Amino acid sequence: MNQKVLNTLEYDKVIERLKAYATTELGKAACEKLEPMTDEPEISLAQEQTQDALTRLYKQGSISFFGVHDLGASLKRLKMKGTLSAGELLEIAGLLEAVKNALAYGAQRDDMADADSLDSVFESLVPMDGLLKDIRHCIISPEEISDDASSALKDIRRNMKLTNQKIHSQLTAMVSSSSNKDMLQDALVTMRNGRYCIPVKQEYRGQFKGMIHDQSSSGSTLFIEPMAVVTLNNQLKELEGQEQTEIERILSLLSEQASYDMDGLAQNQKLLVLLDFIFAKAKYAKDYNGSKPIFREDGVINIKQGRHPLLDPKKVVPINVSLGDAFSMLVITGPNTGGKTVSLKTVGLFTLMGQAGLHIPAFQGSSLGIYEEVFADIGDEQSIEQNLSTFSSHMTNIVSIIQNAHRHSLVLLDELCGGTDPVEGAALAISILTDLHDRGVKTMATTHYSELKMFALSTDGVENASCEFDVETLSPTYRLMIGIPGKSNAFAISRKLGLDNHIIVHASDQIDESVKDFETILADLEKSKQTIEQEQEEIFEYRKEIENLRKSLKERQENIKEKREKLLREAREEAYRIISEAKETADETIKEYNNLKKQSGKDANRKMEHMRSDLRGKMSRLEKDMAYRSKNRASKKHEPGDFQVGDEVYVTSLSLSGTVQTLPNSKGDLYVQMGMMRSKVNVKDLEITKSVKQVKRENARNEARNSGRTAINKSSSIRPEINVLGMTVDEAVSQLDKFIDDACLANLGQITVIHGKGTGALRKGIHNYLKTLKKQKRISGYRDGEFGEGDMGVTVIML
Repeated sequence: MNQKVLNTLEYDKVIERLKAYATTELGKAACEKLEPMTDEPEISLAQEQTQDALTRLYKQGSISFFGVHDLGASLKRLKMKGTLSAGELLEIAGLLEAVKNALAYGAQRDDMADADSLDSVFESLVPMDGLLKDIRHCIISPEEISDDASSALKDIRRNMKLTNQKIHSQLTAMVSSSSNKDMLQDALVTMRNGRYCIPVKQEYRGQFKGMIHDQSSSGSTLFIEPMAVVTLNNQLKELEGQEQTEIERILSLLSEQASYDMDGLAQNQKLLVLLDFIFAKAKYAKDYNGSKPIFREDGVINIKQGRHPLLDPKKVVPINVSLGDAFSMLVITGPNTGGKTVSLKTVGLFTLMGQAGLHIPAFQGSSLGIYEEVFADIGDEQSIEQNLSTFSSHMTNIVSIIQNAHRHSLVLLDELCGGTDPVEGAALAISILTDLHDRGVKTMATTHYSELKMFALSTDGVENASCEFDVETLSPTYRLMIGIPGKSNAFAISRKLGLDNHIIVHASDQIDESVKDFETILADLEKSKQTIEQEQEEIFEYRKEIENLRKSLKERQENIKEKREKLLREAREEAYRIISEAKETADETIKEYNNLKKQSGKDANRKMEHMRSDLRGKMSRLEKDMAYRSKNRASKKHEPGDFQVGDEVYVTSLSLSGTVQTLPNSKGDLYVQMGMMRSKVNVKDLEITKSVKQVKRENARNEARNSGRTAINKSSSIRPEINVLGMTVDEAVSQLDKFIDDACLANLGQITVIHGKGTGALRKGIHNYLKTLKKQKRISGYRDGEFGEGDMGVTVIML
């Protein structure tokens, strides 16, 4: 990619921002060297690495590269069998600690997740825990070696400490002595040239034995090393030399150990710098909310809500740009400061960033092409040095672009052929665009020339675009509108700024009618597009609201389903518990009862009676547990005394009608027969629909009215069998109920129900119903058909 276009599109500013996110100097240098690539696999890998690093940042947080330094010089010295300083060895330790941290960070990824492009980088790091441990054990800081680095060093430093103590002890005694008090300038011990001395007055020089090492600036004080400590000072110097020799030996051993892992150190440095570089790209993308672009082989650009990365994110207006699908050339028109150049630069910079492996600040799903070259003629190209005008400078650049551009190039032209005669400039611009278009070069161009609007309208593969301008506020909106050429707003802006209307009218008269009509059409198109976009936004909001409601309804249904399943599960568990308890109670009672039967006497009878009482109590508790309780209450309140056996009632908690079977107990609970179901219900959940007296009165009236006639009619016409084949249980029971009434009136002794064998469900339902009738004394009994009567396919009922 040519350096000129990188500077024109301000790619270097993007790199400067990227460098700020790198931790190490080597990482910053790698960012500085980043340039757009043209090889598709390389670009894809770089984008994938940025995406995977961004995913890790969101899931795991940042990774630390603290301690990574440039080991180039140290590694060269190791290669030459040289000895490293304590500071250089500490830099190696810092690198190895960064390796340790990076390996821990790489291992945090979910083991069940798919492998990403960074796994191989993390796995290639070489841990050197032994070397790291030895360096940290021996070296405290660049200026300090640990006493525990070696036993010899420890002994030397212990002897140095003892010698120091002896020297201080003797010198302290000298300066504290009253006999020496007058000869000393100060009662203190000092050091000169690495030797311990005491300050002696000049006049007592001959009376104080020792070696003179220094004197004060005035010459009145001499710093003398007393003869008594000379030997000790010599020993101390010797020990210091031994200490330095031992330190050099320790550093030599550590350097030798590091040289064995020289290749591993170089590899670790390279990999950590690579990771720092990749995570810098990810951090940058995270800050501007970037996304991974899709690269299309056909070079189609489709940017969704793209934001120029160098503009203030709070003020930048996102744009939608497409190029290379339905059209390969886009001509953008509109007023100055309307955002045309920004749109041009955004497309160009996105292309460079994408091909450099950087995410682009646009919506997910935006696509870019891979271009071998990007050419741009943007900005003021005037050259004072070459004595060229603005037009000449631009034309020199355009000539170079035309000569070098090809099908795999992207060309960006700002204010094409501006700065010259409008008629000639427009003709030249059309000719240049036609040449590029004929050669299949994807091009974006901005212009003021109206002729280029007509060129785009009349040429296949060329599309108009414009930057929206708000005449009311006299300011651009920076929104790019593809498909509509820019309208000239000169008259409207002049009127808004206060120019006399007669001047504007006179200017309007100078314009050809066809041009006026064209401008009117443009205005109508722009207004229509704004209306459509507004309606589309409303539709989008409606769809969003509908989708939210759908999700909410689905969640509510799922919650209801979960609660229902939970209630059913709890009910089954409770029923199972009650049945199990009842079974256990029955089994224990029968067992005990059988044992007591074998005994005789009053004790056995008393125990049996006691067992019956306990059993009744347990059964009463179980009945309470099994009793259905509901939050629904009858609208009409009844007292327990209002109910009689035979009353017809409505059970509000079950929404069923039934007949009272027992009188209420002390708590208001009674049994109600509802079809085939008999259940305990509280009087609060009951409404009396017909009292037993009303039922009896109605029955008596009906019997008196119809008894004679009905009996005669029924006895003459009724057959002693009913066929319910093919009916549901409810249908069969309804038919059978009426048939039994008719048979009773006809004084039949028994009847036969033909239901067939089938699955047995119909037979079972009829038998359950007949059990209820038998309890109600409506029939005396029933049985399956015998051989010759229909076997299990019929049921015989005794009335």
